[in-house]
Amino acid sequence: MAAVGNQTKDNSKAGMSEPCKFARAFIQGALLLQEKWVLMIVFRLQGGPTGFSELMRKGNVNTTTLTQRLNLLEKMGIVTKTIHSTMPPRTSYELTEAGHALKPVLDSITEWSGKYLPELDDATPAAEESESLIGKPDDEQGHDHSNCE
Repeated sequence: MAAVGNQTKDNSKAGMSEPCKFARAFIQGALLLQEKWVLMIVFRLQGGPTGFSELMRKGNVNTTTLTQRLNLLEKMGIVTKTIHSTMPPRTSYELTEAGHALKPVLDSITEWSGKYLPELDDATPAAEESESLIGKPDDEQGHDHSNCE
């Protein structure tokens, strides 16, 4: 409790009004999801457990940044880390229940982008960035497009 004049003010979460709770929850979520690579990692892990090296290769992200983001996601309860006792040792990551709960967010972003953003011209920097994050749009990387819309 904080003293304000002769009154005390309750700053705890329990004392917040509903709009304040909503705003705080939104800001907390937005701050996590706006971190570079976080949404791409969650997007990649929707397909199931994925190894560190595969995430690094597919995302074209450096080791330090990927490690920092995976540690953050693990700390926040979005992913779990499994260390496999093989030689050489292998680490994989998968989404928790909280991570899987982000699927509607990713679906909404996909729907919004398809509706409101222009298709990427292959010559634009955004197209190059997209390609480095998700791979080439055709079968050059052996992607199975049967599930693509």
